[in-house]
Amino acid sequence: MASKMPVFSEKIKICIICEGNEEYAYLDKIKSLNVWNDQYEIFLDNAGGNGNIPARYQDRYQNNVYELVLIFCDTEKKPYEQYVDIKQKINEFHGVEIAAEEVIMFANPCTMQIITKHWTDINLKSPAKQVNAPLIKEYTKVENYKARADQIEAIMEYITAENYVDMRHRVDRLETMDTVIGSSNFGEFIKLFESEDSRWIEEINAKLEG
Repeated sequence: MASKMPVFSEKIKICIICEGNEEYAYLDKIKSLNVWNDQYEIFLDNAGGNGNIPARYQDRYQNNVYELVLIFCDTEKKPYEQYVDIKQKINEFHGVEIAAEEVIMFANPCTMQIITKHWTDINLKSPAKQVNAPLIKEYTKVENYKARADQIEAIMEYITAENYVDMRHRVDRLETMDTVIGSSNFGEFIKLFESEDSRWIEEINAKLEG
């Protein structure tokens, strides 16, 4: 009797460049919930600040380890100088005017906009930690939030597979134009990460190649 050949499962490798500790910790928590399609293997890379994002993106894109490289960052406040600079450098790197729009997952004014959607419909209007601290305390009991490592870790304890569903519905209702305060395109990427059809990755890469 012929022996059956082993089946090798090759997952689709996606690298996400995270702006900083908050973004990294949040996506790491989402990964641990196993709410995204199992065919995608997500690798997180902490850029340690938005100024490091373009170089980190170029490096990860050029090493040809991943089928797709994405960015997860916030817009900060108007006039969005650093965010606009990131977009410009990504577009120049690919030589395609819309490249950044294809690979950047953003939140305006900040990533906490997405995180708080696990518990509330309220839209944040400022990236300032002291402005958002009372809302964060209300839902996570974390006082005087300043994005310290221990505070970020404490907040992540309140994120569950159950309120992930709530977040998904709330984020999906947000404006998706990055110049609008209270906007995010994260909802669009959530649908892709949950999808069994992985052709969206080929479509994005085709656009990046012009």
